[in-house]
Amino acid sequence: MLNPAFPDGAPNWVDLGTPDLDGALTFYGGLFGWELLAGGPEVGGYGMFTLDGHTVAGVMTVPEEQSSSAWSVYFQSSDVSSTAQLVNQAGGRLAFEPMEVLDYGRMGGFLDPGGAYFGVWQPRQNPGVGMIQQPGSLLWVELYTPDVPAASRFFGDVFRWKTEPLKVEGTEYVYTTVHPAGTGPELSFGGLVTMSDVPAEAARGPHWLPYFEVEDVEGAVAAAKRLGGAEALPPMEVPGVGTMANVTDPYGAVFALMKPQPRQGGEGGAPGD
Repeated sequence: MLNPAFPDGAPNWVDLGTPDLDGALTFYGGLFGWELLAGGPEVGGYGMFTLDGHTVAGVMTVPEEQSSSAWSVYFQSSDVSSTAQLVNQAGGRLAFEPMEVLDYGRMGGFLDPGGAYFGVWQPRQNPGVGMIQQPGSLLWVELYTPDVPAASRFFGDVFRWKTEPLKVEGTEYVYTTVHPAGTGPELSFGGLVTMSDVPAEAARGPHWLPYFEVEDVEGAVAAAKRLGGAEALPPMEVPGVGTMANVTDPYGAVFALMKPQPRQGGEGGAPGD
């Protein structure tokens, strides 16, 4: 599961690009209780969604004619420039050059060989999200890709990720989980899925999907619909894992909701902003 220490290669940030910042606040505020810490002109209006005083995500306005509304997932790096070189060597592409973000950190944007966008965050003053594995915060990330073995090789070369096969209880389906180098499967933070296995997600093309924890998946899906969103994948229970569903916000950004089965030892929490 997610590690609040954010070792290199682990997801440490998510953000939303939306054409309507006020509308997004109404939706996510109603769904998760998020509040908005607005960004000033020095950061181009880039703001922060917060929950109980902890940062849970970033948000920025993206004109509809420039890009579709979407969630992006970022991974920890102690050196974004070196990561960019590894991406190139492994067959990925640069979406934009690594850049300084004031004294908060450095970031870069990339495309893997399958075409999925991902970000990299090198923290300075901003260490990453300030709450994980609690209701309303990031829980898991998932890649929809045309080629799971190729994605495993690419991210293994770039981030030194390790993969583990996980047979879904009661089925023949094998899910590929990923965890940072130097850790075990108990610190898996995400999974790799062949796009054709989930037609609803395949229609969106290769992409990363963030999961946010909720206490009641069916209730959260109903709330998302009331707030103008839509159900993309109905609630389903996965034995040994939990209950999950995929939804879209009113502007088309897709994300997942999940109520995990009870964790052992009380892992997770809010490491601080």
